[in-house]
Amino acid sequence: MLAQLQLHHDSQAAFIKAIDVEVHRPRPDRLTLRYHLTGDLSHIVYPPPATPARTDNLWRHTCFEAFIGLPGGGYIEFNLAPSRQWAAYLFDGYRHGIRPHEVADPHIAISAVGGLNLTADIDIPTEASRLGLSAVIEARNGSKSYWAIAHAPGHPDFHNRDGFAVELPPVEAM
Repeated sequence: MLAQLQLHHDSQAAFIKAIDVEVHRPRPDRLTLRYHLTGDLSHIVYPPPATPARTDNLWRHTCFEAFIGLPGGGYIEFNLAPSRQWAAYLFDGYRHGIRPHEVADPHIAISAVGGLNLTADIDIPTEASRLGLSAVIEARNGSKSYWAIAHAPGHPDFHNRDGFAVELPPVEAM
C-alpha cells in the first residue's frame, strides 16, 4: 500500500515536494513502513545520529510517526526519528491512559538516496485495525510542518481518530 502525507493547512514547507509512505504487512503482527521525503533536504534539521534506543520527546524535532488503532478505542503511537531513536506509547483512549508500550525494538534504517528515507519494522498487535501515518519536519528557520495521511479539523492533532484513515493492509503472500 502507498500513502501520500498531506501538509496541514496551518503549516508551510515549500522546500518539501512530497512525503510518501509504503506500508507492507509481512506477518499479522508486523508492519514495515518506508517513509520517503523528497525536496530540498538542506532546509531540514535532523537529529544527530545516535545509538538506536527508546527515547521520549522525539516529536519535538524531525520525526516520522505511526498510530495503530486498537479495538475499543485504544491505540499505539510509534515515533521514529532519523537518529534511529524511537518511542512507543499505548493509550486507552484519546490522549488518555498513556504508558510505554512494551514492544521489541523496531529496526530503523536511514538513507539519503533520492531524498530522506526512513524504513522501520515494527511489531503490532494482530487485532490492530486502523492506521494513521504522520510526520513532523523541523526546518532550519525554526518552523515545523505537520504532515498526515488525513488531518482532523483544527490544529495539527495526530491523536485524533479522524487521522487513523487507513485500514491496515492484509498480510502479504511471500
